[in-house]
Amino acid sequence: MIQTPIRLGMVGGGLGAMIGEVHRIAARLDGRFDLIAGALSSTPKRNAESAAAIGLAPGRTYDDFVEMARAEAARPDGIEAVSICTPNHLHFPAAKAFLEAGIHVICDKPMTSTLEDARALARIVDTSEALFVLTHNYSAYPQLRLAREMVARGDLGQIRLVQVEYAQDWLTEAADSKQAAWRVDPAKAGAGGAIGDIGTHAWQLARFVSGMVPERIAADLTSFVPGRRVDDNAQVMLRYASGAKGALWCSQVAPGSENGLTLRIYGDCAGLVWTHETPETLWFTRLGEPAQKLRRGAATMAGSRVPPGHPEGYLEGFANLYAEAADAIRARQTGQPYESLLPGIRDGVEGLEFIDACLRSAASDNAWVEIGHD
Repeated sequence: MIQTPIRLGMVGGGLGAMIGEVHRIAARLDGRFDLIAGALSSTPKRNAESAAAIGLAPGRTYDDFVEMARAEAARPDGIEAVSICTPNHLHFPAAKAFLEAGIHVICDKPMTSTLEDARALARIVDTSEALFVLTHNYSAYPQLRLAREMVARGDLGQIRLVQVEYAQDWLTEAADSKQAAWRVDPAKAGAGGAIGDIGTHAWQLARFVSGMVPERIAADLTSFVPGRRVDDNAQVMLRYASGAKGALWCSQVAPGSENGLTLRIYGDCAGLVWTHETPETLWFTRLGEPAQKLRRGAATMAGSRVPPGHPEGYLEGFANLYAEAADAIRARQTGQPYESLLPGIRDGVEGLEFIDACLRSAASDNAWVEIGHD
């Protein structure tokens, strides 16, 4: 059944912002959203240029997101949802403004720049009629959904080891671009550098597939680039209540690593390995048997748009989240029940609890600390 596209707004994501364009592509890939309004930049001139470039009408272009939330909520044809693609320190005030106006929020990660703001936003979501979606896009990859199913039904046996790593090299030298500069500025990115930018992705992915949240962590955070005020490399040990152990490594100073996200989970009878460079392949190995190369096929087509052999990946994963968000929004509007695997407010709070725990551990000479405790 053809559904009317959801009227969408965007905060941040103006010209030159990579993640803004990713959100726009994802929103339109399945024809479920129509981007009609925005506050794309804090600079009026750049905001107007960005709006014109993507085709927003001047009357639906705002220099301030608080005014945008107020004005759009008052219009009979106002936006139904908003994408937040700003630097981290603006996620909380922007999400707050739109949630309190009754407008559904699709927010980039990490959810906020501080744990205090994350918990405050959770309280707002609890009292709002609007949905909150966090774009941990890797959890929407078909093969990772399959991995989650396999772990949940016991194909690996009792989980013993969870290993996740996310390595990049683009911050190996001093920041020399707008996109890099705000990510190494604690006033805009938050106190966590690599642990916030990509570590939260690794953390959420391990949690999503394994179904487990560590009880305690011990983190070694390093800023290798001289003068850098946030971490650019983190090595984190994980302990689970079940007795399982794990490790998380994230780095943005690993030359030769472009977007090296890899997840390994091992139980007492089998193991799984997935890597982002070959996202349509999931390796499954039972103890003592040959490895099985599980490819996207007839049994794993959920979330896919083209036949096997036609590669899908990053943009399609983002688009899966947007498509599921559209279904969730329409279900909420019509009072229909809807279940999904969409990342939301819980994932956001857990991500900030992870960052907070890493910072506390590192400040105590890499001591073991509990997750979620100040």
